[in-house]
This record gives sequence, structure tokens and C-alpha cells, in this order.
Amino acid sequence: MTFRAFDADNHYYEALDAFTRHVDPAQHARCVQWCEIDGRRYHVVGGKVSRAVTNATFDPIAKAGAMHDYFRGNKDGKQPWEFLTEREPIPAAYRDRDARIRQLDEHGLEAVWLFPTLGVLYEEILKHDPVAVTTLFRGFNRWLDEDWGCHYQDRIFAAPYLSLADVDWAVAELEWALGQGARVIVMRPAAVFTALGPRSPFDPQFDPFWARVDEAGITVVVHAGDSGYSLNGYAPEGFSAQFSGGGWKPSVRSFGIERAAYDFLITAVFERLFTRFPNVRMASVENGSEFLPDLFRKLRSTAKKMPGYFTDDPVATFKQNVWINPFWEDDVHETVELMGADRVIFGSDWPHIEGMPRPLDYVSELEGFTAEEQTRILRDNARELNTPRT
Repeated sequence: MTFRAFDADNHYYEALDAFTRHVDPAQHARCVQWCEIDGRRYHVVGGKVSRAVTNATFDPIAKAGAMHDYFRGNKDGKQPWEFLTEREPIPAAYRDRDARIRQLDEHGLEAVWLFPTLGVLYEEILKHDPVAVTTLFRGFNRWLDEDWGCHYQDRIFAAPYLSLADVDWAVAELEWALGQGARVIVMRPAAVFTALGPRSPFDPQFDPFWARVDEAGITVVVHAGDSGYSLNGYAPEGFSAQFSGGGWKPSVRSFGIERAAYDFLITAVFERLFTRFPNVRMASVENGSEFLPDLFRKLRSTAKKMPGYFTDDPVATFKQNVWINPFWEDDVHETVELMGADRVIFGSDWPHIEGMPRPLDYVSELEGFTAEEQTRILRDNARELNTPRT
């Protein structure tokens, strides 16, 4: 490569006090506390023990990309948990921004968007208590800015987490994020649980938030997390990946992330968000792209069934306002054929176990594209999204 890439999906592992440092101790029981069970430490979220990860301290930790060969097709026929037997002390770059800058240099990266590991899981657990949601994530975002910075050395762009559980809070938190120099914000693909019950994120009651996003030109990243999707009895509920123990088996659980992104993104078009706020840019990160062909079919068939409802071709609207980060194991050629090379962004998911051992291991997936297309996917599209559009 003759240039450094922009990785649109890097992660940190939260510090031990990430969810408590800037939350009033009197509210810890309502938000997040620590507990110890059988020698392991877990978070207690809203009074419920979260087992979303087996070690919430992340020390020791499985190596980056540990399950790469599994997702590549598991040619050696290993059991899923066999990929996770090797652990290491948590590397400094997972929690320290200066160490991460050095890691970017080693990886050949120009810059990264930085997202939560646990932070995208806890709104679901607290969704029936909007005050706890806003209290927790206000404190979480202050920790994020303190430890990582929303805009550090023009290379690390950590995304504040936003919830629409309280629209006034969301607008105020967005203003705070803009004041800290944030270039992206992140939310989960899910319905919004307000004090009055669940609502679509694109209901007019949330227009003050989307209007400010539109005015500021900041990119909204919709990142995989716990979106609360029910398995309707087909498998045990809960977010745990279940990559350990002899009882692991395939289930519809593995489709939950894509189902959530599909519903969120198509609803944005159905409810004409981008018609009301054409300057809103939405990037779907770590949600995959295999749902796109069916999503486009549904948009086209809906437009035919409801003539006059859409002022523009809904597929064209989608491709104008949405950017897609495919899973690294997805067929990126199909994604580019559907979206165009100017709407596809590279994200490695580093250092998560299901990501790539080194971010630029992805380059081999782009064989067959022109040099210009490769540059757009690996760098230029994220650069543009990282620049406020006025």
C-alpha cells in the first residue's frame, strides 16, 4: 500500500471504572456495580448480573482476531471454544491512547474510529429505566473523553454513546460531544424505550435530535450491540456469544445483529428521515451487509405498493445517506455492486476476537478492485464521513 488506511471499526476495552468514575455513587446500584461470583468479576447492571462476557476485567484477554479462522470457514474443523484457549495480559494499547497511537503506526493506519466493547450492551438491560440510561451514559461519555478523547491527535476519534431514551438529554449530550470535537457519535440499532414506552427512533418526537445532527453534519454510527431481539423460544435468551463449553450449537442467535440493523435502516427510509433531514449521514458498522439485497427488494416493492408515498426512489435515498461496513468475511464485491465503492467503509473490529489479527489483513479481500476503489474503501470514504458536512 502507498497510503495509510482509516479503520472505521476499532475498539477499546473499558477501564475498570469506566461505568462508575463519573456517575454519582448514590446511583451506582441503579446503573453499574461490580460483583464477584466463583472467583470471577462481573458487572451488575440495573441490579442484574451481566454475563455478556466471561471476564469483564478483560485481563487476561484472548488475542486479537483469535476466531479469525473460525469465521473464515474453520478449515481445520476445530470447536469454537478451542480458538479461545490462549490468553495474554491485556496489552497497553487496549486501554491507553498513547500506546494505541503507537499501535496505529505499527498497523499502518492513519486514523481510527473507536467504539465501546461493553458500552453497546448495557442500554438494553436498563431500557425500562430511562433515567438510569441517561445517567450511566453521561458518566460513560465523560470517562471516554477523559481517557481517550473524542478527537485525539487527529488520529483517534472515540465516539460518544447516544441514546434517545430522553430526547432533551440526547440533544444536550450531542451538543457536549460537538463541543469536545467529536466527529462521530454511536448508537445501537434498536427501538427507543422512553418513559412512555417504545418508539421508533425516527418518530417525529425525536426530530429535535435529528435536526441538530443534520445541522452539525456529524456522522451517526449505528454499531452492533445488544438490540434486545427476542429469539422467540428457538434458543436461550441473552447476549452471551456462548463460545465455550460442549453445548455450543448453531442457532438463530447468530442472525440477531443483522436483523437489528436491517430493521433500523429500512425504518429510517420508511419513515422518511432522510427526506426531512437530507444532511444526516448514517454509517452501519459491524452489522454486516448480507441483508442488503433483500432490504433493497423490500424498498422497491413498498414503493410500488404505495405510489406517491416516497418523493424519491427509496433505494437511491438509502444509497445517498447510508454507508456500509461489511463484515470482513462478507462478499465485499457484492456490497460494492449494491452500494457503490463510495459508500463502503473498511473496519477491522480490532482487537476483538471475531475481527482480524491485524487490520490490514483485509487488503487481500479487495483484489479485483481498481486502485481508486481500494483507496476509497480503505481510507477516503471514512475520511469524508469524519469531516462534518455543512
